[in-house]
Amino acid sequence: MEKLTRRQLLFGAASAGGSGLLALWFGGKAFAQTNPLLPDAAPAKFSYLTSAEIAFVDAALDRLIPSDKLGPGARESGGTWFIDQQLAGPFGRGDRWYMQGPWREGTDEQGYQLKYTPAQLYRAAIRGIDDYCRANHGGKAFAGLPADVQDKVLQGLEGGKIALRDASGKDFFKMLLQNAQESFLADPIYGGNQHFTGWKLIGFPGPRYNYVNDIEQHGKRYTLPTVGLSGRDGVVRRRT
Repeated sequence: MEKLTRRQLLFGAASAGGSGLLALWFGGKAFAQTNPLLPDAAPAKFSYLTSAEIAFVDAALDRLIPSDKLGPGARESGGTWFIDQQLAGPFGRGDRWYMQGPWREGTDEQGYQLKYTPAQLYRAAIRGIDDYCRANHGGKAFAGLPADVQDKVLQGLEGGKIALRDASGKDFFKMLLQNAQESFLADPIYGGNQHFTGWKLIGFPGPRYNYVNDIEQHGKRYTLPTVGLSGRDGVVRRRT
């Protein structure tokens, strides 16, 4: 299986489909839990995810967008808190979605067809995945499994090979991966991409108010610091 770098995945190289998305996980060994390249974020007050769900999302993000020699991964950059805040808001409730049914299995082209809101899907799927892991891996939840076993579980979800009791593992994996990428590339005010880790990886300087003097500077290095909507440090001040 061809390996992809984090940069390639974030630029969309994995959109060719299927198990290519999983190649990201094997591109580099994750750093230790405390990454010296990124200061520990302030304690966050989570709004939706339970402690068990936080442990799952932390572990999954470590496999989807891990730390490597280029810098911190999605978890260290605040991805779990980003996802929690999204699930606690309009996205998690499906406020702009038609959620009245009928609930029929659709095609990939038809998009999301489940009866669950995103928040409900996370809750049902994580519970089902942890139950599956306990039943098949010595009583351990997903977060307690070795990294290589976690990879196999995620591969099984992506390929639709793991049946969950109350949710579609394949649909959940698709949403989880999308949310992981969003957390890594959204403005830091939303909780992820702290210190602009994702933007720096792909070379995006941020939404500076004016690029008029730089538009025609072809082939020249852009030297101004990265900025976000809240300023230059790229850190959201979390509630504690």
